[in-house]
Amino acid sequence: MHHSRDRFAAGRGYLAACTLGLPVDVTRDAVRRDLERWSAGEATAADYSSALERARGHAATLLGTSAGRIATGSQVSVFAGLAAASAPAGAEVLCVDGDFSSVVAPFLARGDLRVRHVPLDTLADEITPSTWLVSYSLVQSATGEVADAASVTEAARAAGALILLDTTQATGWMPTTDLDADLVVCHAYKWLGAPRGAAFAAVSDRAVDEFVAHTAGWYSGDDPWASCYGPGLHLARGARRFEVSPAWHAWAGAEAALGFAASLDMADVRRHDVALANTFRERLGLEASDSAIVTWPDADGSALAALTASGVVASGRAARARVAFHLWNDEDDVEFAVDALGLTARSAR
Repeated sequence: MHHSRDRFAAGRGYLAACTLGLPVDVTRDAVRRDLERWSAGEATAADYSSALERARGHAATLLGTSAGRIATGSQVSVFAGLAAASAPAGAEVLCVDGDFSSVVAPFLARGDLRVRHVPLDTLADEITPSTWLVSYSLVQSATGEVADAASVTEAARAAGALILLDTTQATGWMPTTDLDADLVVCHAYKWLGAPRGAAFAAVSDRAVDEFVAHTAGWYSGDDPWASCYGPGLHLARGARRFEVSPAWHAWAGAEAALGFAASLDMADVRRHDVALANTFRERLGLEASDSAIVTWPDADGSALAALTASGVVASGRAARARVAFHLWNDEDDVEFAVDALGLTARSAR
């Protein structure tokens, strides 16, 4: 993946794809062109809609589905909120203990659902016939752990439960084309390097039938330009019914970002990213993993402070230091981070 490094203006010491990705050259150029066209009064709603449709196709490629099953939006929590608002009163929702709030909070906010939080490694075993929906992230934000999605899906289907799967920390560094879930949600501003405000979801037939389009607006119809006004309700027959009006400027960049990602061999990207992450883990005395995200205990923040002081861009979550390796990184970034940590690197356990 070394050829990809030249496509990014920055990257040395940037180990924060899990927090905020970097734009590839075509994304940066697309955002600049959009600003110029907007400034010159040349931007049009029709052009933005065309860009969104192309982005929808790229999103479908990344999730292994058809464009007709993709709903576009702005945030993961909005899609999760639609699932939460559609749940029957008293329904059981199964979540992972410590998962990202966007796939947990909407269900807690209802106040009348039975939300259970279980460890990631027991998620499949905790699914019962009384479980209405399983809501979890494919890759955990706080720890970088990768879920056994196949086992969760098998258990959920056997129990008749719906599945909400967040791939925000996965799509872009690993293949996400073989997931069986009713709502696969992703925000594109991390590993996909899109501007923030561009999210998408793959929606199953069951979700279309059972979820209510509470956020319905002018963009929720089959032809948005024909559903701008009431008094009638204009709902698309499929996934588009769950769309909200797009943040146009974000999608101008997202079209390019998703197109670039869709052109990559994600198996190759995963090998590159995980190899760097495991080299770093070895230097820290940690066991190898299958994740591009590396975290370790850092309750006092000293490791993160050392990384930051040396110019490494990293993050801290849940009393742990967190780094991530992606397309713009190479072995020199591993050494950069190890040198920054000093003795901390030899006592990460």
